[in-house]
Amino acid sequence: MYSALSHAHSGLRWVVLILLVFAIFNASTRKTVYEKKDKMIYLFSMVFLHIQLLIGLILYLMSDKVSFASGWMKEPLYRFYGMEHFLGMLIAIILVTIGRKKAEKATVPAKKHKIIRVYYVIGLLIVLVSIPWPFREALLGKWF
Repeated sequence: MYSALSHAHSGLRWVVLILLVFAIFNASTRKTVYEKKDKMIYLFSMVFLHIQLLIGLILYLMSDKVSFASGWMKEPLYRFYGMEHFLGMLIAIILVTIGRKKAEKATVPAKKHKIIRVYYVIGLLIVLVSIPWPFREALLGKWF
């Protein structure tokens, strides 16, 4: 079961990234109207992030990459999966959710799109930094 969830979580990442980029592109090009199509794009982006969160939480509880034994913060693998990845993704999901909720409350279409654009871009950047890319350590080095 762990392997299936891990592959689903890894593969779904691409869907989430594409949806976030598409939502940001949509929010950047649409200025005067806010239609049901826009609402659905933003909603699906947020929903897929939440699905990733649920799968990730299950993996978090099952994974051998998460350990809170003595000195776990000194071990890069345990620190990344136990804290950096988890908190980064959680913050990104919270930002995207807040941004979508604020956009829904706004009355002017241009304002709705601007709110989405700002929150989703920040969320996307945090997601990109928090993903365990194969080149992450070589490019970014050790964070702490």
